[in-house]
Amino acid sequence: MDLVVETDTIPEQGQTVLGTSFVTTPGGKGANQAVAAAKLGGEVYMIGAVGDDDFGQEIIANFNHHGVDTSLIDVIENAHSGTAHITLFDNDNRIIVVPAANHHVTPDSVLPKLERFEAGDVLLIQQEIPSETVEAVIRFASEKDFKVILNPAPFRELPRELIEKVTYLTPNENEHDQLFCDAQSITLKQLPRKLIVTRGDEGAVYWDYSLKVIPAYDVNVVDTTGAGDTFNSALAVALTENKTLEQAIRFSNVAAGYAVTAVGAQSGMPEREVVDEALSKLE
Repeated sequence: MDLVVETDTIPEQGQTVLGTSFVTTPGGKGANQAVAAAKLGGEVYMIGAVGDDDFGQEIIANFNHHGVDTSLIDVIENAHSGTAHITLFDNDNRIIVVPAANHHVTPDSVLPKLERFEAGDVLLIQQEIPSETVEAVIRFASEKDFKVILNPAPFRELPRELIEKVTYLTPNENEHDQLFCDAQSITLKQLPRKLIVTRGDEGAVYWDYSLKVIPAYDVNVVDTTGAGDTFNSALAVALTENKTLEQAIRFSNVAAGYAVTAVGAQSGMPEREVVDEALSKLE
């Protein structure tokens, strides 16, 4: 659950300031990605865990409302659901995540659930769950010939062997610089058509015989929370539709653009017809 505070002043250490608004809204990177993909027309299954608290019930109800299959979500007894504490300031955000029930998303709980899926299915995974689960899932998915998108957020170290096994790696610029010692110009060439770096209002870049820069969709920014999640979800949906990588990234940039036009991660995520209409005007 996202607990979102908007403020005109960021407090210094030990300082108290007044905020201008407060809302609670379902969030979490994996949940945001699932909802965004469903709103964009994907057939989406969410694998994860919530606590047996009010937040957990609200999270599952929100998934059901958006058409996300919740049959693979575990409800953990006597546990709190995960929360993200988000401060909005000057058209940007600062976030503290408390994983709580997400610590129960273990390899033993997840891998059996993946047996129902088939080669060619798209698995989108991020790092708000234990690192051993991320690694086990990627290895399993690679063996099963899933298309794997790893959104390496929040940042933590990744073994090079794991990077080699994913189909696409989608860091933003800060995450890229933390992951790699080399400049983007070098790593993009080293990981052609695999590494996609998102650059906010500058769009996204990847390497395919030359540097490909896909521009962002120009919008009025209200809240950047969820933009990266929407980008990754749109990429996953586009890949299920066999779009080319360039087409998929253009689709993703437009979807991410709409996601920043409203407060809250999921509330701004666009429906499919909105994205298709915007794309038709760009062509």
